[in-house]
Amino acid sequence: METVSISLWVVIVLVAVALIFDFMNGFHDAANSIATVVSTRVLKPHHAVIWAAVFNIIAFFFFELKVAGTIGKGTISPAMVDHYVIFGALIGAIAWNIITWYYGIPSSSSHALIGGLVGAALVKVGPEALMMSGILKIVAFIFIAPFLGFVIGGLMMVAVSWICRKTAPRKVDRVFRRMQLISAAAYSLGHGGNDAQKTMGIIWMLLIAAGMSSPQEHMPTWIAISCHITIGLGTMFGGWRIVKTMGNRITKLNQPRGFCANSGGAVTLFLATWLGIPVSTTHTITGAIAGVGSTHGNRRVRWGVAGNIVWAWILTIPCSAAMAAIGWYLGRLVL
Repeated sequence: METVSISLWVVIVLVAVALIFDFMNGFHDAANSIATVVSTRVLKPHHAVIWAAVFNIIAFFFFELKVAGTIGKGTISPAMVDHYVIFGALIGAIAWNIITWYYGIPSSSSHALIGGLVGAALVKVGPEALMMSGILKIVAFIFIAPFLGFVIGGLMMVAVSWICRKTAPRKVDRVFRRMQLISAAAYSLGHGGNDAQKTMGIIWMLLIAAGMSSPQEHMPTWIAISCHITIGLGTMFGGWRIVKTMGNRITKLNQPRGFCANSGGAVTLFLATWLGIPVSTTHTITGAIAGVGSTHGNRRVRWGVAGNIVWAWILTIPCSAAMAAIGWYLGRLVL
C-alpha cells in the first residue's frame, strides 16, 4: 500500500480529535449504561456514572480487538485513507453526536462514525472505496442488535416473573436492587468493550495511512488504553438529557425489569463484540427495554417514543455522512 505524507503534528491533532469523539461517545451513551439504575433509584446519578465508567475502562482486559479491526480494515479500503478522510469522518460523527445530545435523542455514536467514514470516503474517491461486506454486516446489526435485545430481555423478564411469582414484592425489589448493580456493570463492560474499539480502529487507520503501522502489525497498546480511559471519563460526565428518554419514556421500569433490560443488552453486546461487529449500544438497550415492557402488554410500551428513536437510527448514517463530506472539504483547507 502506498502511504501518504502526513506530518507528525497532523497525526497528533487527529489523535486528539479522535479521543474527543471517544469522550463524547461515553458522554452521549452514558444513558445507555445508567438509565435503568438511575430511573429505578438503585443508584444516585453521580454514583451510577462512576460505576459505569469503571467497567468501561476495565473492559480493556476482557475483549479481543476484533471490533477495532473491523473499523480499521473492514469498512473502507485502507489504501484510500488519508488524514482528510479521518478528519472528515470524525467531524461528521462529532457534529451528529452534539445535535442528537442537545435534543435528547438516543442515536448511535457507532453508526455516526460509520456514516462519517462512508461520507468522507465517498466524497474523496467514490463507491469503490467502500468495503460493502463489512458495511452490510454493520447495517444488518442495526436491526439484529435491538431484536436480540428485545428477545433476550423479554425472555428474561418472563423467567424472572415465573420464578418470583410466589415471592413477596418487597423481597423481590430488595434482591433485584443488588442484581441491577451486576447487570449494569455487565452492560457497561460490554459498552466499553464494543464502543472504545471503534475509536481505536480510527486511530489505527490513521497510523497505517501515515506509515507508522501496517495492517499486518498488532495495534499499539497505548491506543487501546487511552481509548478505554477516555470513554470512561466521558461516561463519568454523563449524558443527562438522554437518561430520561431511556429510563422511563419507553416503558416504566422497576428493579426486576431494569435487571432484565440491562442483562439482555449485555448478552447482545458480548456476542457482537466476540463476532467483531460494531453495534449500537443505544439500539441494543432500547430493544431490551421495549422487550421487557412488552411482557406486561403492548400498552406498557410507548411505541410512539420508540418509533421516534428508530427514525433517529435511520437518519444517523446518511446525516453523519453528509456532515463528514463537509468536514472532508474543511480538512482540505485547514490541514
